[in-house]
Amino acid sequence: MKAQEIFERVRAKLGDEVATNLHEQAGGDRDAWFQIEPYRIEEVASLLKTDAELHFDYLECITGIDFPDDKQIHVVYHVYSYAKKHRIVLKCMLDREDPALPTVSSVWPTANWQERECFDLLGVLFDGHPDLRRLLLPDDWEGHPLRKDYTEADEYHGIPTVRPNPIELFALRVPSKAGADAGAKKES
Repeated sequence: MKAQEIFERVRAKLGDEVATNLHEQAGGDRDAWFQIEPYRIEEVASLLKTDAELHFDYLECITGIDFPDDKQIHVVYHVYSYAKKHRIVLKCMLDREDPALPTVSSVWPTANWQERECFDLLGVLFDGHPDLRRLLLPDDWEGHPLRKDYTEADEYHGIPTVRPNPIELFALRVPSKAGADAGAKKES
């Protein structure tokens, strides 16, 4: 199916307000995408997977993008159908101050870890997730590192979070040729 057909099928089954803003940018490095009403994402995901014509059986990835100037976080779903050989991208635009939407882990189990990563790095809450906790960072880590306004603390439990540049350290240990020549002249 073409992107337009997928888009129209979702709208026909779930309503025009659920899916909007189709971008048919096929080819190159861009996949076609459309916008989904955030609190309807689980319903849309279920339709995409169970509808015989759509049959999106594979969630390729979930990612998030921070847009602080627009006060939004976009959650992006790349889905693919092995049986039908078509793909589509879904985007949910969330309020940056309260980024939340339903989990799709009951539809595509692989979403479990991908949603945890999005929560960990961007602070997106996935309502109904069976185990929403940090995946990459310690449980007591403060902040979400993929937010564009994130500033890293200088240390974490007494451990520096920034390492010195190894080239600069090497330069401190190895005397320069001029310095070595001067030291050799003093000895003679």
